[in-house]
Amino acid sequence: MIRVGNASGFYGDRFSAVREMLQGGDLDFLTGDYLAELTMLILGRDRARDAGLGYARTFLRQMEDALGLALERGTRIVVNAGGLNPAGLARALDELADRLGLHPRVAHVTGDDLLDRAAEFGFGDPLTANAYLGAHGIADCLRSGADVVVTGRVTDAALVVGPAVAHFGWRPDDWDALAGAVVAGHVLECGAQATGGNFSFFGEVPGLDRPGFPIAELHADGSAVITKHDGTGGAVTTGTVTAQLLYEIGNPAYLGPDVVAHVDTAVLEQVGPDRVRISGVVGSPPPPELKVCLNTLGGFRNGTTFVLTGLDVDEKADLVRRQLDAAIGSDGLEWTLARVDRPDADTQETASALLHATIRTRDPARAKGFARAAVELALASYPGFHVTAPPSDGTPFGVCSAAFVPQSAVRHTAVLPGGARVAVAPPPSGPRRHVPPERVPDAPAPGSTRRVPLGAVVGARSGDKGGDANLGVWVRSDAAYRWLAHELTTARLRELLPETRDLVVDRYELPNLRALNFVLHGLLGAGVASSARFDPQAKALGEWLRCRHADVPEELL
Repeated sequence: MIRVGNASGFYGDRFSAVREMLQGGDLDFLTGDYLAELTMLILGRDRARDAGLGYARTFLRQMEDALGLALERGTRIVVNAGGLNPAGLARALDELADRLGLHPRVAHVTGDDLLDRAAEFGFGDPLTANAYLGAHGIADCLRSGADVVVTGRVTDAALVVGPAVAHFGWRPDDWDALAGAVVAGHVLECGAQATGGNFSFFGEVPGLDRPGFPIAELHADGSAVITKHDGTGGAVTTGTVTAQLLYEIGNPAYLGPDVVAHVDTAVLEQVGPDRVRISGVVGSPPPPELKVCLNTLGGFRNGTTFVLTGLDVDEKADLVRRQLDAAIGSDGLEWTLARVDRPDADTQETASALLHATIRTRDPARAKGFARAAVELALASYPGFHVTAPPSDGTPFGVCSAAFVPQSAVRHTAVLPGGARVAVAPPPSGPRRHVPPERVPDAPAPGSTRRVPLGAVVGARSGDKGGDANLGVWVRSDAAYRWLAHELTTARLRELLPETRDLVVDRYELPNLRALNFVLHGLLGAGVASSARFDPQAKALGEWLRCRHADVPEELL
């Protein structure tokens, strides 16, 4: 068994988590996920200004604080903080270690960056182009004795799978073991979300003021126990693990560069306080292509929020819309009226609605002109005119899209301590090994119901997948799942969430988890960097669903 911990779920996560995880108990490996689609865009802009940048600089400061402790405790570090420049981060780590008088063996993984091959693959003119690599390059680095491995764009789960491959000696076609490690890695990758963070039933989670970070105890068959250090806040339960398993997935046949992990085969079992076993995961050969994340500069955006107080809210909104349209033109201008006001309100804030205006344009002068036009209305528009904050001059925004390239076309390379380079071969191919059942459980017998918020019985977790949103929902009993599987059809979801009415919606059943997963295609437009939606990453989409009212069987309440 190996113990693999996580200390970062995103670029900007709790800085002290690295030291806390190293001091909290024994770990064989400590991982950190620093990358997301939006992060790659940010790093791309950094690299455009300075070719020596492009990596997560926070990680260097964390290593300045904790590298000596990691070496002392024998905990090996595996992170994707290399971003667009893993070689640069590896060099910076060596320089840092020299200053600290330390002697770690630093390795890195490269080959994901396809920007210089954009024309070859027909990508156009992106700012970044990175393939999602798998775990075997990380494993090669660890087998060579590396104390620290930094990567660029690998799958988040690969940070956990790589140590397991290196330790257990799994072959590239040990599909079930690999799939089990992918599922464990998916649970760990978002840090404290596995220990009660962002959990629907958060009132049940003790110590949530400062939840601990998760640990996976991985076994040779690919099974794992998810836990956390003793004495840390939060909780590890089948509920917190289920919520994270549903986060940002689509089809339960979860595609990866090393293996297809069939998430719907996972079996969860609470085996002790803060200990959840994951077993039974079936794996299949991966697809022959790798997904590539492309970030392209889409233009410039600007925005402001007009406050409409008291009477005649709709008429006030119509007036300012006409005025701004006339001043700068309607092309690329989006409006959202949030009726958060209420009648006869006893505070000015609760008497006010919010009119959000956003412009996206290729012309930076027009984005800047939006600010001037909005401010010029201050004394010439609706009564009570004011905005929540003055608009800026406009900022660039990015568009995220996906492409696919053959695995064999990508030069996945492990750069070992000392500089030796090892080419990583693509995995073998083959057919899928699991076909999920197409049926749902029998409908429950009719009975008395009560109209309550869905959240009385349903948990949810949602997020972004490029321009699509993922919405996973689950319940905590077999009886509740029988009801949920028949109640929450795609048609019913569109009724409950009217913003989805015109979208393509996919629904997937995961009966082992008593869960459904929905993919809402196009809800986020061209992705978080471009979206003008109130919740551009769909993080609260699940909580919106939970507050909608439905007729729920009395026996479930």
